[in-house]
Amino acid sequence: MAGRNHLQLRETPLSRAAALPRSTTDPRHLHTRPHHHLLEDRISIQHREIQSLLLDNQRLADTHGALKQEVSLSQQDLRHLSTLAADIKAERDNQIREVYQRSLELDAELRSIDAISAELVQVRTDVHKLTVQRQDMTVQLKEMNSEIVKAKMETQQVGAIKEEIETVQQEIQRGRSAIEYEKKTRAFNLEQEKVLEKNRILLVREIMKLRTELANAEKRARAAAAAGNPSPGYGRNYGRAEVGYGGSSYPDPNNPQQANAKFILVVVILFLHFHLEQCLMATMTLHIDEFLSPKQPKS
Repeated sequence: MAGRNHLQLRETPLSRAAALPRSTTDPRHLHTRPHHHLLEDRISIQHREIQSLLLDNQRLADTHGALKQEVSLSQQDLRHLSTLAADIKAERDNQIREVYQRSLELDAELRSIDAISAELVQVRTDVHKLTVQRQDMTVQLKEMNSEIVKAKMETQQVGAIKEEIETVQQEIQRGRSAIEYEKKTRAFNLEQEKVLEKNRILLVREIMKLRTELANAEKRARAAAAAGNPSPGYGRNYGRAEVGYGGSSYPDPNNPQQANAKFILVVVILFLHFHLEQCLMATMTLHIDEFLSPKQPKS
């Protein structure tokens, strides 16, 4: 600022000095003023110019010193500003680096937030499913509670059901016993039938023997009768149906031997029949009593 002011002050005398020669060299004044006056004027003008130049030089020197100081201060300020700028740049670089790191961290956090959001959606879906399952389980629990109540009510009837089961088991046992008894009875009846068949065969044989003996006795009686009456007349035997043609005769019912044999045969047959019936009735009665008698329940 001071240098610019000094330069402006220096320009003013130059303009004045330039104006004076023009006034002195004006053709209108050459004839009016003498030559030595012109020289003096010119010298005075130059002297003033020299003085003004010296002053300007001094001012320029002062301005130059001031400018040097200002340049030095400006250089110091520039160095200081450069240092500050470097520090600011480093700080700014650090801030930029921190901001970049922070942006990377935020990006990672954003990605993690996206993943967490997806997990949150999945968790909400799972929670919804669990809620539905909980409702279903609540309904099932209510049904189970109702079934438990029914089961408790049914367990109160367990005693009667057990008694009924025991009764049914006893009936089943009796049925099994009856079936076993029926099997045994059938086997026994088969054995009895076999025995009766054997006895019948023996009885038939005995009857055949008795008939044979009876026939032999009749033959002997006829022979004895024929021997007692060797030539009986026709008129003597006339009217008797028992006597056959040619001297043969039928068995005489009035013969004591024949009557005794028939009586003995009838008595034997009746005795055998009665004995067999008594045995059969006794056996059947015994089995019926065993079946009808109450059995002791097994402990």
